[in-house]
Amino acid sequence: MSHATTSAFSYSPTRPIDAVVIGASAGGLAALSVLVSGLPASFRLPLLMVQHVPPSGPTQLAEIFGRKTKLKVKEAADKEPVCGATLYFAAPGYHLLVEADLTLSLSQDDAMHFSRPSIDVLFESAADAWGERVAGILLTGANEDGAAGLEAIKRGGGIAIVQEPSEAEVQTMPLAALQRFAPDYILPLRDIHRLLRELE
Repeated sequence: MSHATTSAFSYSPTRPIDAVVIGASAGGLAALSVLVSGLPASFRLPLLMVQHVPPSGPTQLAEIFGRKTKLKVKEAADKEPVCGATLYFAAPGYHLLVEADLTLSLSQDDAMHFSRPSIDVLFESAADAWGERVAGILLTGANEDGAAGLEAIKRGGGIAIVQEPSEAEVQTMPLAALQRFAPDYILPLRDIHRLLRELE
């Protein structure tokens, strides 16, 4: 078990990572901006993002982040294969899942933690699809969505990363994860960005 903080951050890869899943609620867009800023167009990994948004879309998240990063940015579509160097946003009003064949699927099943899309739904499906080859990042937010899903990633052998609660705009979401289990890393945003670069 390696725990990292601002003063003791180090990453020693023991296995390749094939995908990164990210979850956030209140304050998440500013946090995500820090994470993706400066990632190269050649960045190998797909990033799949659930940001809590009102269920009645559309949002402009893809357009906004398309101007902030060199990655391809798009709203996830049903049945499409997951591709590297791409930031996928869950669509408003739909859960985003990863299937065993590494395609995406959208669902209108019941909300979890009053949220659809739900971070838990994405994280748990990613844990099933990629096993130990997925990293999960839980950022700022005002409810407990994502804590159980990140624990599922950790339990499956993946890498579990939690934003340092004292830095988060809203601490509820990171703290909910820390109350459930011990993640691999508890980091401020700038070090999560560094870790993303090293995961590649």
